[in-house]
Amino acid sequence: MSTENIVHEEKAQLDFSASMSYTDYLSLDQILTAQHPRSPAHDELLFIVQHQTSELWMKLMLHELRAAIRAIADDDLSIAFKMLARVSRIMEQLVHAWDVLATMTPPEYSAMRPYLGASSGFQSWQYRCIEFALGNKNAAMLKPHSHRPDLLAEVDAAWRAPSLYDEALRLLARRGLAVPADHLERDWSKPYEASDGVEQAWLVAYREPKKYWELYQLGEELTDLEDAFRLWRFRHVTTVERVIGFKRGTGGTGGVSYLRKMLDVVLFPEIWKLRTDL
Repeated sequence: MSTENIVHEEKAQLDFSASMSYTDYLSLDQILTAQHPRSPAHDELLFIVQHQTSELWMKLMLHELRAAIRAIADDDLSIAFKMLARVSRIMEQLVHAWDVLATMTPPEYSAMRPYLGASSGFQSWQYRCIEFALGNKNAAMLKPHSHRPDLLAEVDAAWRAPSLYDEALRLLARRGLAVPADHLERDWSKPYEASDGVEQAWLVAYREPKKYWELYQLGEELTDLEDAFRLWRFRHVTTVERVIGFKRGTGGTGGVSYLRKMLDVVLFPEIWKLRTDL
């Protein structure tokens, strides 16, 4: 190929006027102009980008969690395992995101805090849907979204639906394990209550992993997921304490005191307890 032809071909490859470009495909014009700092503080852009990117990861997490729940309900565990593994990796991304926000010092945050009003991560409807999908049901958490009927409908649907763990227990029962009936059909909007009978069902799978390999693996996927979620909660509370101390949250919560209470929430209690009883 002649030099002239090579130059012509390279020019053709660099001309995207007649086709979809990278910027077009990713809607970067909209994404990169969606940051609107309200204060003169240099560090507000960090705060905005941190939370916007977290919301994007949570969008993907919800997409994967909902699909995993459907897959478990359909007894398609190979697909569910891939999705749950991806959710755990997303959680790792969110854990490391706190490292960046932790570079913000207390004076830097104080310079922009008055401009936040009552806005708070506590009001994230996607995060609330994730909590509900993982089984941490709390009717009081619907209220922060009552001013947006469209978002309230999303959160309410997640609140009323069976959680990931609820569907896992239904699967155990379909595979012949003795899960108590009151954990198979109940009001899904109520907080989950641990059961010795449920633990006994999991113990059967864990004591005979070769016979119940898929159920055993499901238990470990759930363990991985909660492990990653606990790390995220821990980094959240330590970052908040590092940046604002024990001030109340902008959304009206107790801030660090509220987040510390969340550290005690166990999503899949029997899977953790059986490790002691094996």
